[in-house]
Amino acid sequence: MGTSRDTAVSVTGLCKAFGSTVVLDGLDLAVAEGSVYALLGPNGAGKTTTVDILSTLTPADAGQVSVAGHDLARDPAGVRSAIAVTGQFSAVDDLLTGRENLRLMADLNHLGRREGRRRATDLLERFDLVEAADRRPATYSGGMRRRLDLAMGLLGDPRVVFLDEPTTGLDPRSRRAMWDVVRGLVAEGVTILLTTQYLEEADRLAERIGLLDGGRLVAEGTSDELKRLVPGGAVRLTFADADALETAGRVLGVPPGDPAALVLEVPSDGSVHALRSLLARLDDSRVDVAGLTVTTPGLDDVFLALTGRPTSEEVPA
Repeated sequence: MGTSRDTAVSVTGLCKAFGSTVVLDGLDLAVAEGSVYALLGPNGAGKTTTVDILSTLTPADAGQVSVAGHDLARDPAGVRSAIAVTGQFSAVDDLLTGRENLRLMADLNHLGRREGRRRATDLLERFDLVEAADRRPATYSGGMRRRLDLAMGLLGDPRVVFLDEPTTGLDPRSRRAMWDVVRGLVAEGVTILLTTQYLEEADRLAERIGLLDGGRLVAEGTSDELKRLVPGGAVRLTFADADALETAGRVLGVPPGDPAALVLEVPSDGSVHALRSLLARLDDSRVDVAGLTVTTPGLDDVFLALTGRPTSEEVPA
């Protein structure tokens, strides 16, 4: 068992309505320090509203929130001093160069001139923007703009970073570059709360994933834990001959779909315990397995099973 960590973001009973439309209905959420937590949900689930409230941009109707040890209601200035926010659309100034954008943020963070220049130079190097530093962002690619936007937020040395759909519209190469940036931040102890419409992004980056629907978390856990919530997993066994296939099918109670293919698919949740049990039964019956593949439902399947909507319908909330 791993060492327990402090909670960087704590949300209890968070509620928000716009007129008669309830967006958040008693949301509970906890994000461990130095981790990535991905918040998934269909259109209108409340992902962006959650980020807006946690970053002090929108007031909550009810609930308790703590960010980096600061109570949101009593100390919003403390929350703002501890966070950075990158939204779906970059907030860079196209009239300034990349370097000038960073220096402007240094001034807004009340850094001294020397310290501001030092941090700006470090961030340009870190985000691979040195060659583009003295060009205006209007000439940047989408991925470069997002990296500059995030770099601007990091000038204040935040402990918690909110990334709201940070890779929407980016090409695969730029998306992976942003993933590398996120991994680097977490390696330095920064906490990331990520909202995304890309299930692969959550699968690759997040230590824990929360599925938001109807303003509440309907499921939460690691990627593997969520995938085990829905049926559809299987162990695909391959055999060298028809006799082994027939014996395995009889032992496991699973008829082969196509005897000529010498393949048997056994329903399974894909857990280590289930796999060991299956192989032990075959071993006891002296059945040799030529090949084995484990398949489990993906996050797409979890999303559809728990919200009733396919991810292909989702757009940023």
